[in-house]
Amino acid sequence: MAIPNNDSKKQDKKDEDLSEEDLALKQQLELYVERVQDSDPGLQRTALESMRQEIRTSTSSMTSVPKPLKFLRPHYCTLKAYYETMSDSDPKRFLADILSVLALTMSVEGERESLKYRLLGSEGDIGSWGHEYVRNLAGEIAQEYSKRQSEEGPIDDLMDLVQQIVKFHMKHNAEPEAVDLLMEVEDLDLLVEHVDATNFRRTCLYLKATARLLPGPDDLLVLDIAYAIYMKFNEFASALQIALSLDNLQYVSQIFKTCNDDLQKKQFGYVIGRQGVPFALDESMIPDDNLREEVQDLINNTKLSEGFLTLARDIEVMEPKSPEDIYKAHLLDGRASASATADSARQNLAGTFVNAFVNAGFGQDKLMTAATEASSGSSSGNWLFKNKDHGKTSAAASLGMILLWDVDSGLAQIDKYLHSNDTHVVAGALLGIGIVNCNIKNDCDPALALLGEYIDREDPSTRIGAIMGLGIAYASTQNETIRGKLMPILADPKASLDVIAFTAISLGLVYVGSCNEEVAQAIIFSLMDRSETELGDPLSRLLPLGLGLLYLGKQDSVEATAEVSKTFNEKIIKYCDMTLLSCAYAGTGNVLKVQSLLDHCAQHLDKGETHQGAAVIGIAMIAMAEELGVEMAIRSLEHLLHYGEQNIRKAVPLALALLCISNPKVNVMDTLSRLSHDSDSEVAAAAIISLGFIGAGTNNARIAGMLRNLSSYYYKDANALFCTRIAQGLVHLGKGLLTLNPYHSDRFLLSPTALAGLVTVLHACLDTKAIILGKYHYLLYFLVLAMQPRMLLTVDENLKPLTVPVRVGQAVDVVGQAGRPKTITGFQTHSTPVLLAAGDRAELATEKYIPLSPTLESFVILKENPDYRED
Repeated sequence: MAIPNNDSKKQDKKDEDLSEEDLALKQQLELYVERVQDSDPGLQRTALESMRQEIRTSTSSMTSVPKPLKFLRPHYCTLKAYYETMSDSDPKRFLADILSVLALTMSVEGERESLKYRLLGSEGDIGSWGHEYVRNLAGEIAQEYSKRQSEEGPIDDLMDLVQQIVKFHMKHNAEPEAVDLLMEVEDLDLLVEHVDATNFRRTCLYLKATARLLPGPDDLLVLDIAYAIYMKFNEFASALQIALSLDNLQYVSQIFKTCNDDLQKKQFGYVIGRQGVPFALDESMIPDDNLREEVQDLINNTKLSEGFLTLARDIEVMEPKSPEDIYKAHLLDGRASASATADSARQNLAGTFVNAFVNAGFGQDKLMTAATEASSGSSSGNWLFKNKDHGKTSAAASLGMILLWDVDSGLAQIDKYLHSNDTHVVAGALLGIGIVNCNIKNDCDPALALLGEYIDREDPSTRIGAIMGLGIAYASTQNETIRGKLMPILADPKASLDVIAFTAISLGLVYVGSCNEEVAQAIIFSLMDRSETELGDPLSRLLPLGLGLLYLGKQDSVEATAEVSKTFNEKIIKYCDMTLLSCAYAGTGNVLKVQSLLDHCAQHLDKGETHQGAAVIGIAMIAMAEELGVEMAIRSLEHLLHYGEQNIRKAVPLALALLCISNPKVNVMDTLSRLSHDSDSEVAAAAIISLGFIGAGTNNARIAGMLRNLSSYYYKDANALFCTRIAQGLVHLGKGLLTLNPYHSDRFLLSPTALAGLVTVLHACLDTKAIILGKYHYLLYFLVLAMQPRMLLTVDENLKPLTVPVRVGQAVDVVGQAGRPKTITGFQTHSTPVLLAAGDRAELATEKYIPLSPTLESFVILKENPDYRED
């Protein structure tokens, strides 16, 4: 008898700790519990009602367990047992509701009692029990759903509940939770009916962010829903970004047909042009002929050169620069500057590239175009002939780079070289014509007309010039005529390996991401025909790359081709496998694929194995999709540097370059700087070029300083010096007005042509000695595919430049944040046109105009705000 006495003492002690109110509440609740078990239904009902009231009024604060729940915990089991004995009636359902809430704090993990009693309870409004309860239910529904799916049980009762919860979440600004629940129960379509004008933007923002982290094909489904929501609220510009991200041209035409605002359609033209997808408008999309022609011109990028030069004039950098202005040899100590003046063909070739990169798109320079002013004097011809053999090819082609995007004057100035007797000069001129037309579509197809006749010439260098020119000029157009001209070359037994390799790349570029089977077969047969010795040549690796580009970013579509590639020659089978995998999942952020590539890199193999290099670059291609993936990949690559063999180490700098392209992160910069003095010359060469890539177009002073020091460190090593010069040219790309970043529109859209150009150059850099430092240095011109002005140029309704104040600052991720958080931080106010660095975002600093594009980048049309009143 003494034991309970002891216990009751404890009980008394505990009760004394409670305040009087709490004590009263506790006794009150205990009374209710007894009343509930009464035989009189009337008493039962009042007791349940009162209990319900108590619980509901107290769930307001969520910092601690509400008092009523705390005091009812000891009675949970008694109530549960009593519930089982009750006959089916209203009080029984009321009790089920209360048990469902009590289960919040009492239920055993994995029992899902809260949900069980909820389904047995009355059909009342669940929101009235408070947020925490709804949240807990959502979690239990997800578990129950997957269990029932595996047992193939019915799910209708669950779905009714899901409807209620989603409605509750959407009403209370918890859009992410609604989306998560619907993803768990695989029914995102419900979302479209629940969003309204107040929350659809935040919902779609969350959908876009989750799509990046989902494995295929879920990512595409999520974007589809976002597209449907944007279309429901006539938010066409945002819908267009999603349509382009899905690479769904039917959606694009649907947007043109649904939207009735002519100005808005012009803005679409700019966005599609920036993405670089070929898109032809017809009458159903824009009935008015003049407007249709105008928008088609914008899609074809015909205004790009004009806009870029507007930016250059505004920033006052029109003055042409010479390579010496970039090298700044006077800042170095004696020995190196003395050697810098020596006039060797290698140095001049480097000068050609530096000059081309720095003056890209400006239309004038001091080496190639200066001649026309001095009454066709000799300086241009002189520079051209200061280069040897294949050096002349790059020199003539550099003219195309300087006149980039300016098709009319470009063709006029390059024309004179087409009549040269030197095949190398002709090849360069052909390549130059391709470069001038890069990303610009023209109705009269000047590039095809000029280059078409040179494709079947005897001389391999001329053929390569024409083939590469076509690849650059018609990237991603899927032009049938070009396919007809290039495919026979792949099967031509007389064609040399280099011609075939460049043909494969050009076809890959023209059909990038199209999964075109005929082109794929042509490249596969060509690969099968190669002899052992040819497969040993570094250029043969461009064939699998051309094949991979056909599937760029298309995920599973590559599987059939990947199966076929397993029948190839031993030498190339693994290389092909890595390349296809990395291209197909490029820009998807698919973690599983990154792991499988890392797996291949973990093996220690002989020096001759080349496929690991492709795997390392593949890691970067897949992980570049979102910031977190980039950070993780950088860390994994650090490990590969420590433990990898030479063939992996020489690829690591290139992978880092792709992850941080035109975005010089300090930690990556330091790693590359360390590797640029590596004892292995190939690792050093790759690291030096990579420094150029991460600083491309940024004029980054720190990288420029590093490269100057490297040029004095390597003053006797011609190869390393050449790489250093190329990197110096890249850092000052377009005098700091261009970027190589394939991502745009707030890192949401990935331009396939830009990525294809970058990847081609990076694969070539896997063997710098044979390709870039050999006679195929003009492969570097594939970078032109990724060059875009890193600007924000605002134009008025007649597409004339308009100066308005904008705030430019670091972009802030505001997905799923409450309220209306600021989207940029640490901003400065400038007037347009302005330059945007990597990770920058702009917003208008005036309410006088309304921008027609959701992201302020490249060309943005502003229309006047009708509600604006000047103070």
